[in-house]
Amino acid sequence: MTKLSYQLYSSRNFGPLADTLKMVADLGYAQVEGYGALYATLDDLDGLKGALAANSLHMKSGHFSLDMVENDVDAVLNIARTLDVTDVYVPHLAADQRPSDAVGWLAFGERLGRAGAPLVDAGLRFGWHNHDFEFTALPDGSFPIEAILAGGPDLSFEFDVAWAVRGGQDPVAWIDRYADRISAAHVKDIAPEGECADEEGWADVGTGTMDWTGLMTRLKAIGCDLFVAEHDNPSDDARFARRTVEFIKSL
Repeated sequence: MTKLSYQLYSSRNFGPLADTLKMVADLGYAQVEGYGALYATLDDLDGLKGALAANSLHMKSGHFSLDMVENDVDAVLNIARTLDVTDVYVPHLAADQRPSDAVGWLAFGERLGRAGAPLVDAGLRFGWHNHDFEFTALPDGSFPIEAILAGGPDLSFEFDVAWAVRGGQDPVAWIDRYADRISAAHVKDIAPEGECADEEGWADVGTGTMDWTGLMTRLKAIGCDLFVAEHDNPSDDARFARRTVEFIKSL
């Protein structure tokens, strides 16, 4: 079976972190992925390390803000070393900071590459995690994701497949195009139109419109080795976590 990771952001609105770690471990998840706000509240990294170990979980990957990577790289390295994080991804860029053309996005890719260089030098994998805006065509017909990865030729790419679909794209075409850059994938699902409005239109994996049977096969074929279950706004995180892992096991 695929070793499945759980993006802890999915449970940000539910219970103590310790309870979340026990829940996902009991369901059979092997790994978890951290996120920015989680680190901001941590004053006991050793305690978190112990809680992960007690549940036989590995925080293999983490999302870190660009501001933190650029301006407090020592903190990023400390978190990574303490928790044995091996994969660092910058996950987002606020709307008011986004370039409006390909030249700007190319420069942003270059900026990412410079920011992540100390992490790569330290032996970590470093890259970008997308939303939908990277897959919305620019005035010249190109896409921000193309310029980002061109500007940062050494960047790894954590492909949030469902967000690309939300951007109007065929994810398989992008998987094939960036087969040598995709190091991780977010496993999430989109509800049929008009459903799950209280969950922003997202669905538990295997219950929505995404062809995750085919997508998992395609991603494994290109060598993607990290799959992270995520739901941006579940009304019940335990339900999401359980249904998702059951579906992945069924593959």
